[in-house]
Amino acid sequence: MTEQDEWKIEYNEGWDKYFNKFEESIQIQILKKINQIKSINVHRRLHKSRYSVEEVGQYRICFIVDTETCTKHIYFIGNHKQYEKWYKE
Repeated sequence: MTEQDEWKIEYNEGWDKYFNKFEESIQIQILKKINQIKSINVHRRLHKSRYSVEEVGQYRICFIVDTETCTKHIYFIGNHKQYEKWYKE
């Protein structure tokens, strides 16, 4: 994948459990970050798990990077407290 290429984004079931409850302005900020994620090649890993994480203020986007299909699979979007709960499950 070159720097000019964009990653595909797929949303896995349940990703929007918390997202749908956020104010529209917060949702827009998060969706802008997801758009940016399409062109980012390096991400912070979530401890030693297979998940990567991006931050939008107090909100977190957790996803898995599939290099074979050039796809980023979003599994979770929520605030820090929801993120900790999700990660422990």
